[in-house]
Amino acid sequence: MDRLTLEKRTKSFHINVIKLCEMLPKTTAGFEIAKQLIRSAGSVGANYRATKRAKSSNDFLNKLKIIIEESDESLYWLEIIRDATLLQDEALNSLIQEANELTSIFVASHKTAAGNREK
Repeated sequence: MDRLTLEKRTKSFHINVIKLCEMLPKTTAGFEIAKQLIRSAGSVGANYRATKRAKSSNDFLNKLKIIIEESDESLYWLEIIRDATLLQDEALNSLIQEANELTSIFVASHKTAAGNREK
């Protein structure tokens, strides 16, 4: 997958998370989960974008680690929404799948980049 496609995909993930969070119940739990989820999903795209400006291979790998943590955290919050039945919507299932896929993509990217650095 090329860089531009992945940039669009991470930005779309963030936008779709924001839209999903607008559908959450207007309760203390709904607000808190929305806040955490929007932050972690936004961090995925923002940190991926920042990899273009990495100062070194170590900096690049560190940014990828952050992306992995944030995409996995996003997955966690999406699963909480599902498991607590705060929302039952096909968009939720799609976002859970996307968070899984993004995490897998960035784990693979980190392994490849780390392997290339060692050569």
